[in-house]
Amino acid sequence: MKSKSAISKMVEVSDARKGETVLEIGPGLGVLTEALLATGASVVAVEKDDRLIPVLREKFEKEIASGQLKLIHGDILKEKFEIKNYKLVANIPYYITGQVIRKFLEAENQPDSMTLLVQKEVAERIVAKDGKESLLSLSVKVYGEPKYVQTVKRGSFEPAPNVDSAIIHIANISRKNFQKISEANFFKLIHAGFAHKRKQLLPNLSALYSKDIIRGAFEKLSIDLKTRAEDLPLQKWLELCEITNS
Repeated sequence: MKSKSAISKMVEVSDARKGETVLEIGPGLGVLTEALLATGASVVAVEKDDRLIPVLREKFEKEIASGQLKLIHGDILKEKFEIKNYKLVANIPYYITGQVIRKFLEAENQPDSMTLLVQKEVAERIVAKDGKESLLSLSVKVYGEPKYVQTVKRGSFEPAPNVDSAIIHIANISRKNFQKISEANFFKLIHAGFAHKRKQLLPNLSALYSKDIIRGAFEKLSIDLKTRAEDLPLQKWLELCEITNS
């Protein structure tokens, strides 16, 4: 990424500070890494590409020697981390976006926040920009508060991809929504709800529960029987999960 303004915005939104730890995925040539280190934060950078490791070691020789930067040569999806109280900042490859988001939101040691550069279309789905929820948006919102920060045009990259990107920030990450329900039951419920997208929610959920149970829950929660999965906000899903599993 060659856009200085986009890099500055990512660092600003991440609110990385001296004394804090930032986990960076895919530092590449270290442009974002350099900006994160300038905040005084300690950075743990994970890079998979063999060719980039020597470049990063040379560029950040002093920071590595001082311990401010820890460079890990590995695959972010396979690495296990013992870090606690950290912020995640990353310009992640489009094809692993969903896997990375899921890995860290569901991790035992969740990041405090996530600041990500992702494909614009994915960012819009995460925040449900069109007002329609999805498996992706609900899977993120149940753990934190996603915000669409800004669009980053394709010309900001070298080589330029075929699509625009966007910066999103997921704040206040926690498991507070799972005090009364289990994560497993919640995800089982939403996966059933979105199994046949064009169908109404009631017949979709009949794969898990009897129609009488679902109708009773809908009535109690004032959910229209013709509602589709995409039209139900997170809070209603949480309440529905609690009722159907009580």
